[in-house]
Amino acid sequence: MGHTDARSSKKTPRRWLRLRIAKEDIVRAFQQHPARVLKLADIRQLLSQNRSFWRVAQRMSVDDFIAFLLAETDLQRVVLPFPHRKEVRYAWTDVATYEVLLTVRPGCYFTHYTAMYLHELTAQVPKTVYVNHEQRPKPSPRTGLEQERIDQAFSRAPRVTSNVAEYAGMRVYLLNGKYTGGLGVTDAEGPEGETLRVTNVERTLIDMVVRPFYSGGIHEVLSAYRRASDKVSINKLLATLKKLDYVYPYHQAIGFCLEKAGRYKRSRIDRLRRLPMTYDFYLTHQMREKAYSRKWRLFFPKGL
Repeated sequence: MGHTDARSSKKTPRRWLRLRIAKEDIVRAFQQHPARVLKLADIRQLLSQNRSFWRVAQRMSVDDFIAFLLAETDLQRVVLPFPHRKEVRYAWTDVATYEVLLTVRPGCYFTHYTAMYLHELTAQVPKTVYVNHEQRPKPSPRTGLEQERIDQAFSRAPRVTSNVAEYAGMRVYLLNGKYTGGLGVTDAEGPEGETLRVTNVERTLIDMVVRPFYSGGIHEVLSAYRRASDKVSINKLLATLKKLDYVYPYHQAIGFCLEKAGRYKRSRIDRLRRLPMTYDFYLTHQMREKAYSRKWRLFFPKGL
């Protein structure tokens, strides 16, 4: 696990004597708690519910209670120093890093390069982790597409979140993605056997094309499409893409990647070919040298 605070002084303060007497019961309460990673509010609630049973004085604050736990038990303090808001968690014994990161926001899940890694769509072991917390539902802007606006948007560098923290030797990106109601989110096994919330293969392949800069770059994206050939359902991918309801024609980029991967049947690729192609589109942002696919009406990096 990541950074934890050091144990406190070996000398037990007098105000902790009652806690030491109740220590066995306190430890049992934490061991039986359904969550292995707790917030301050969880510990406050535990103390409130058990204060009488543990015979802990009312003047004992939650901060002092936590100080005792850090010094005398297996509780560990975890700090995730995101610039917008520092997150502090308390883990009971060693907890897998990915499990800790899923407590950053309620209902969050792993996406992009992290999902690629968890689904074995990359040979890399990324040092970046992408956690997505969805925005609240809001009406989709329907201003209509114009070729000139598409050209301008993809000539510029993409917007990248600055909400990044260093933790356990990794860079953790906390994304604030569009509201989907958890569309395509499933459970997958983590590197330490833990169960993790992550986008499924189909949603991951879509997300990679939408944000290749969160997915290791376009070469990694194409490699993932090759690796996914025996794992993906094109029907499910198309159904997911339709529900995501993007303004941009990402189906053109997805079709191009499927074809470029060289491992998909023509009939499967043609499912995307039959969708409307009204505009020229781009595989990624700010390409220095571009080539063009007339078939997909798509600009892509020259030499790809």
